Amino acid sequence: METQTDSNFKEELFDNELRPKRLKDYIGQNQIKDALIVFIKAAKIRHEPLEHILFHGPPGLGKTTLAFILANETESNIKITSGPAIERAGDLVSILTNLEDGDILFIDEIHRLNKIVEEVLYPAMEDYAVDLVIGKGPSAKTLRVDLPKFTLIGATTRVSMISSPMRDRFGIVQSMDFYNEDEIAEILIRAAKILDVEADAYSISEIAKRSRRTPRIANRLLKRVRDFATVYNEGKVNEKVIKESFEKLDIDETGLDATDKKYLRTLIKKFDGGPVGVDTLCAASSIERSTIEDVVEPYLLQIGFVKRTAKGRLATDRAISYINNQKPQSKS
Repeated sequence: METQTDSNFKEELFDNELRPKRLKDYIGQNQIKDALIVFIKAAKIRHEPLEHILFHGPPGLGKTTLAFILANETESNIKITSGPAIERAGDLVSILTNLEDGDILFIDEIHRLNKIVEEVLYPAMEDYAVDLVIGKGPSAKTLRVDLPKFTLIGATTRVSMISSPMRDRFGIVQSMDFYNEDEIAEILIRAAKILDVEADAYSISEIAKRSRRTPRIANRLLKRVRDFATVYNEGKVNEKVIKESFEKLDIDETGLDATDKKYLRTLIKKFDGGPVGVDTLCAASSIERSTIEDVVEPYLLQIGFVKRTAKGRLATDRAISYINNQKPQSKS
């Protein structure tokens, strides 16, 4: 019998399998790709490591995937960690001193590094060295330890939370944007081949519409639709399976789910469309602030449903029309 752990492990294997390994296989973000190709070639010609790189943008757009691709393209080892995982300066020093020349250190959620840890990174990024304090009190001494020449790749969903001194030390800063539907469809066609999913053009198009212009969500929806197809239609994804799947998943053609609709209903029905502060929205909707700011609002802003103003969040006419045309909620 398959356990939940087995299922999660398979999901991780699929996610790794779906990730492209080279820039030529990476779909979308063409400006970033073109720039990275130049930076990689220049670094190889000069026999130098890549400059430190910061990728920023909403979740699921491929920041981690690009870090792995850069490791493959430069034939480098990659060490992976995250901002919350590095609690003390000593943790970071241990990671840095175990690197080798040309290695890539990838720090996800780099905006969540604490100030003390961040300050250790400054000389590491600029001078490839760390300063260690030995002893205490008047007899304390500072010892500078040289580090191998490495590349730091940082990823963040909140670039504004990274301090200026940290941001200025990245030689390459790239902003990742949402994908268009054609690019998402290409990603889905590739993923369907890897997962051995039989899906027609209509099905691919319908999944792309609901993917919030985000590859991670597109791949996740493809796998969920595959589950419905496996149970109800011998593994074949067609129009009937698509309609039944998304009806049960409660995701409409715009890509909005139950949380998005709850947010919009709260903004429009309780506060007459705003403007209203985000803390008030959180309290009234019972949705966490981080979910609103990192998951719900980025897409609603992209599709023109919400505006952020000095006085608070404001629903647009498109959002009001959308909510007014929704079917009434069934009472539980």
